[in-house]
Amino acid sequence: MFLKNTWYVACTPDEFAEKPLGRKICNEAMVFFRDGNGNAAALEDFCPHRGAALSLGFVKDGHLVCGYHGLTVDGGGKCTKMVGQRVGGFPKTRAFPCVERYGFVWVWPGDAALANPDEIPHLEWAVSDKWAYGGGLYHIKCDYRLMIDNLMDLTHETYVHATSIGQEEIEEAPPKTIVEGDMVITARHMENIKAPPFWASALRANGLDDQVPCDRWQICRFTPPSHVMIEVGVAHAGHGGYDAPADKKAGSIVVDFITPETDESIWYFWGMARNFKPQDAELTAAIKRGQGGIFAEDQEVLEAQQRNLSAYPDKKILKLNIDAGGVQSRKVLDRLIDAERAGAVTGGVENAA
Repeated sequence: MFLKNTWYVACTPDEFAEKPLGRKICNEAMVFFRDGNGNAAALEDFCPHRGAALSLGFVKDGHLVCGYHGLTVDGGGKCTKMVGQRVGGFPKTRAFPCVERYGFVWVWPGDAALANPDEIPHLEWAVSDKWAYGGGLYHIKCDYRLMIDNLMDLTHETYVHATSIGQEEIEEAPPKTIVEGDMVITARHMENIKAPPFWASALRANGLDDQVPCDRWQICRFTPPSHVMIEVGVAHAGHGGYDAPADKKAGSIVVDFITPETDESIWYFWGMARNFKPQDAELTAAIKRGQGGIFAEDQEVLEAQQRNLSAYPDKKILKLNIDAGGVQSRKVLDRLIDAERAGAVTGGVENAA
């Protein structure tokens, strides 16, 4: 139900700064640590000696030491030593391709021979000093596709996020969905409206009047395997909306990396990148707090939705025109997953067609 020959965000470097990190990705138990060269490494979280979880051990001189009997493995999974024992002939522990980039650790849970780091998407906001980013991580008990549905149809903001980013004008403005190759884009534009609380605050932070009529936009872009980037913002009405000059608007990119843990749980890496006042650390922290609260509201809804779907597997889920973004995203995923299963994949996601 998910692609494996592709790159997922697995964690952030701080999560294994002091001890190994055990994390399940796409139903694969993994352990993350730094090898002898200081690079991020990912192995199967299974000691070849007695099957203990390697993540319960510790790192010594860039090698991972099992916390059960002390078997030591290097970043490539090779057994290097065990006090008083001969372990050189032990089979290698499975190693997963792993790359540290843009402040995240990316992992390839499929066929290691197909992994190409060049297929990790470029994130301009992560490398440019013209942007600031703040985000976090939620563990959510739901099918990863439910989160994609949620992010590709923002009509729910009117109800789930009524006190922050929601407003009636969202559901009154019909979205438009298009498919460009493996990318699905759903856009909604609202004109001459009042800025909701979160965006009124953003306007003030950018030195703009928050009481005047505004134009608002939401442009959601899904790309496989499960990434959604959403351009959002408001501009003083009459200046071009999305295309308004920088001194008339406040905009940002909502960053969503959705990494399946199991069939019914995800690691949700969320954040917001903005290109106004990027050096203002207090503003970054304030936006992060606001966004964190918003995403917590989504978590409650999605986990309850998953419980219902699990309890009533035979009930059909209805579709409306507002669901087009999620429906088309699932079609892209189904096509790529079918190709991967058929053995048609010759590279990463980009070549699976």
